[in-house]
Amino acid sequence: MRFSLSCFFLVLCISNFISVCNGSDGISAGESLFPNQTIISKEGKFELGFFTPGNSSSSSYYVGIWYKNIPVETVVWVLNRNYSIQSSFLDTCLLQMSNSSLNLIVNSKVIWRSAASLYVTEALILDTGNFVLRNSSGILWQSFSNPTDTWLPGAMVGFNRSSNDEAKLVSWRNNDDPASGHVSLGMEPNGGAEIFMKKNGIETLWRSGIWEGGTFPSFTSLSPWYNFSFVSREDGAFFTYNAMNESWVVRIVFNYEGVIINYVWQEERQTWVKMATQPNNACNRFARCGPNAVCDIRYLPSCRCLDGFVAVVKEEWDAFDFSGGCRRMRPLQCDEGKTEFMEVSNIKFPAYAETLEITRVGVCELVCRVNCSCTAYANSKGGGCLLFTGDLIDSGEAAGMNSGVTLYVRMSNHQDRTMKGKRNIVIVALVVPIGSGILISGFCICYFVRKMLKDKAPRIARKNVSPRDLKTYDTRTSVKGEEASIEHELPIFSFTSIAASTNNFSDTNKLGEGGFGPVYKAELANQQFVAVKKLSRTSGQGLQEFKNEIELIAKLQHRNLVGILGCCAENEEKILVYEYMPNKSLDSFLFDPRKKARLSWESRVHIIQGIAQGLLYLHHYSRLRIVHRDLKASNILLDAAMNPKISDFGMARIFRGDDLQANTKRIVGTYGYMSPEYAMEGRFSLKSDVFAFGVLVLEIISGKKNTDFYGSDYLSLLGYVWNMWKQERAGELVDPILDVPASSAPLRYIKIGLLCVQENAGDRPLMSDVVAMLSNQQTAVESPQNPAFTVGRSLAQLRHTQEEEICSANTLTVSYMEAR
Repeated sequence: MRFSLSCFFLVLCISNFISVCNGSDGISAGESLFPNQTIISKEGKFELGFFTPGNSSSSSYYVGIWYKNIPVETVVWVLNRNYSIQSSFLDTCLLQMSNSSLNLIVNSKVIWRSAASLYVTEALILDTGNFVLRNSSGILWQSFSNPTDTWLPGAMVGFNRSSNDEAKLVSWRNNDDPASGHVSLGMEPNGGAEIFMKKNGIETLWRSGIWEGGTFPSFTSLSPWYNFSFVSREDGAFFTYNAMNESWVVRIVFNYEGVIINYVWQEERQTWVKMATQPNNACNRFARCGPNAVCDIRYLPSCRCLDGFVAVVKEEWDAFDFSGGCRRMRPLQCDEGKTEFMEVSNIKFPAYAETLEITRVGVCELVCRVNCSCTAYANSKGGGCLLFTGDLIDSGEAAGMNSGVTLYVRMSNHQDRTMKGKRNIVIVALVVPIGSGILISGFCICYFVRKMLKDKAPRIARKNVSPRDLKTYDTRTSVKGEEASIEHELPIFSFTSIAASTNNFSDTNKLGEGGFGPVYKAELANQQFVAVKKLSRTSGQGLQEFKNEIELIAKLQHRNLVGILGCCAENEEKILVYEYMPNKSLDSFLFDPRKKARLSWESRVHIIQGIAQGLLYLHHYSRLRIVHRDLKASNILLDAAMNPKISDFGMARIFRGDDLQANTKRIVGTYGYMSPEYAMEGRFSLKSDVFAFGVLVLEIISGKKNTDFYGSDYLSLLGYVWNMWKQERAGELVDPILDVPASSAPLRYIKIGLLCVQENAGDRPLMSDVVAMLSNQQTAVESPQNPAFTVGRSLAQLRHTQEEEICSANTLTVSYMEAR
């Protein structure tokens, strides 16, 4: 904010300098700028003068640069950031231009001075936001080489080797104090062509990734907006950028929390809009997985060792502590004949690369091969050669980046080829006769064992846990009183083989537990991982739910439905084998403060759309019209790419023919997701699933559980959302950790969620309508009516029949009732 003062007679007497006129674009030698004056760039884009930061009641003043024609005051540079001017001394200060330097004088003392240079003729504010000192020979000093917390188009981040000067961004101390903060953003003289974020100038927090193909791996999402450039000379190197369209007003801000924010000014909304932020996920944290490891946010655990390396510490499921990194299984030997290179493709290169100007194919490998210190090399897209020494630090999968690059990691080949050949001859000479004897003996044993078991074994052959040689499992179901045989291929696994594959259902293999029972991780014979769901003897569910899963899921084929791979029904054991979902369930991310940041706005929209597509298939396009009846966050599983898959069909019901609604005395599901007509009266329909989907949408957008509001002023999340909607404060419902792009419309998703949870089932849309509203922004969305469970409807008045309760275990409160 600019402040005007009327009396500066004392200053005039002390300075003996001529005052500059308001509105000019510079200060000539022998002139001064006072607190009631500013200079403005020729086209009126930027202004320089005295201001107070943040709170207008501040008593500290600074000289800075801000946008002239943007109503939201936005300071982009501060001259005296570490030397504030107190209001009591404001009438004694001036910015003075001498023949050799620019000086900020307070009470006759110089508190800031630019680098001295002979014959400085003027100081100018340019339309780029650059403040320069120059003479007839050119620019002698510029603010673009001395940025504060804002990186403007054309400004530089880098270093000068000859003067040992750094051009780096340094955060403000806080929103109201422009003094130098604890985090900085810049290049390192020996750090290669990339940008590093550091705390206190020592601890590395983040890096941009090595300059590749015109951008940084971390900034590829900004390619449509920014055009980055890299300049490397003998005396130094620096990065700069420009907006792809000169009419755009863009800036990169480095805040005191260590977050890089990319802004664009939106004239229509008269506001700055965030385009992207960095770091934006856990794998962006520098060396999160330790040395010689790769971090990939798409998987859990997100840390893994490079091939040929083994973890120094035991790898935990959540991979929140992998700081020990990985070590080589075989130590490197400085012998070209015992060296080979392993290709690692689609990777973000490790940090601290040495760049060589080598363009000939094969020379980069040769240089690394003859250098005993070289542990990896890569051919840069720009035609250069990248060499890495020591441990490989901060590698990562290049998913979603400008990928296609390959790292060649040096490995030791300890096998002597001559001795290896001789050993092979000896091994063959020994193995052939011994193997033949074992093989013949094995045939004999198998023949007699098979003959003995043939009369005792069940007619359905039990297979080891393998996806091959699937058997046909014949299920029968009734269609309007008539018996109909439905055959589908489903492997039948033996209990013994499943127990072996899960380490006898060990707790270390346990993934979780639901109403059906515990779920374990198992490995098939072809090394494919699967999830094994075992019916608990104490579960409220039983044979009916087990049959439901087999009858339904085996006949359903959709990318947003979890796939069943087989079953086991030996003695009293009932087991289902599913495809393995490495990221477990949606609720494990959505309601975990440590993990929810993994769910970006784009991920949440993708999950909502995937669930909607799965329900649309169940309701309208599958062979049988199916109502799930237990849709909730814990029944949405996430695969390795965070694609949602609807699971747990034990409580599902089939509608045949033109049926649209049914009644039941056996109320099943999870309270909080059950529609009012189903929970209170036992009537369920397609609209019951629509209601549960609406609850899910509101949970995903807000990051809050529907049941978190019990005991508060609201009966549920629905009541809270509805109250905020009526007060036109729905925008506050969006999970505060989300960085929502300007092109997105979170209020539209909230509105669709409210449409789905309306109290009257007839008012709720069908899933076909929901999918249309989600996929087409032009589709009209009606105004929602009052949601269910937002007024006191006493559950205590309902009769409960404990014998018929079916528990669907979850972290949510569960309540199942017999309808009146």
